[in-house]
Amino acid sequence: MKILIIILGLIFLVSCKQAQPNEAKVLASGHWIDLTWNFEESTVYWPTNVSFKHDTVFYGVSSKGYFYSSFKYSAEEHGGTHFDAPIHFSRTGRSVEQIMPDELTGPVIVVDVSQQSAQNRDYLIKPGDFIQWEKAHGAIPGQSIVLLYTGFGKYWFDHEKYTGTLKSGIAGVEELHFPGLGPEGAEWLVKERKIKAVGIDTPSIDYGQSKYFETHRFLCGNNIIVYENVADLGQVPAKGSYAVAAPMKIKGGSGAPLRLLVWVPVK
Repeated sequence: MKILIIILGLIFLVSCKQAQPNEAKVLASGHWIDLTWNFEESTVYWPTNVSFKHDTVFYGVSSKGYFYSSFKYSAEEHGGTHFDAPIHFSRTGRSVEQIMPDELTGPVIVVDVSQQSAQNRDYLIKPGDFIQWEKAHGAIPGQSIVLLYTGFGKYWFDHEKYTGTLKSGIAGVEELHFPGLGPEGAEWLVKERKIKAVGIDTPSIDYGQSKYFETHRFLCGNNIIVYENVADLGQVPAKGSYAVAAPMKIKGGSGAPLRLLVWVPVK
C-alpha cells in the first residue's frame, strides 16, 4: 500500500510539472482584459426579469467621526455579464458552487461571426463557422473556452439595438432579435471538440427568437457552462489567450453574476 501511495504521488507531481510550462508560457507577458459589463440599473436583463438594484445603506461621516459607506443590491441570477450553470436547463445538472476551479480557467479561442450577424440579427452560428475558423487557425483544442464574437456588444448602451426591443414582460420576449449558437453548432463543439465552456456577447446563447432553448438544453445536459452578455470581445485575438471566469458562488444557483477576465499575451 505504501509503495502504491508513493507511485501515485510521483505520478501526480510529474503531471503537475508537465502542466505548468504551458500556462507559465502563456502568462509570461501580456495584459488582462476585463470582459465584464458594469452592473447598474441600466444593465440588460431578460424582459421578464427584475432589473439590477443598488441602494445606499449609509454614505458619509459616521456619528464617531469616520467616513463609512455601505450599499445593498438585488438581482436575478441571469442578467448582465453572467454565468449559466448546468442546472439552469438540466434537472440533474450541477449548480454554481459545484463547478470546479479548473472548469473556470483555460485557453480561449474567439470565433468571429460579426459579419454574418450584421447581415442577419437572427443568425444561428453553425458547425461551418467553426470549420472555417479551423481552416485559418488550426483545430480547436479540447477543453477550450470558446467565445463567440457577434459584434453586438457595440450596442450594449442602446437597449433596443442590443436586444431588439424596449418592451418588458412577455411582449418584450416576443420581440427579441439577436444572434445565437445554433443547436447543431453546440453539438459539434461538444462532441467533436470536447470544449469546456462557451460564451457570447448577446443576452443568450440561444438566439433571440428561440422558443424551446435547444442550445441551452443541450449544453446544460452535457455539463457545459455558459457565459452570456460578454463585453469587449473585439479586443481578444482568435487564439492564444487565457480566461479566468469567476462567478459569484451561489449555493444551489442556476447562474450568477460573472467577472470574466482574459489574459492576452504579447505577440
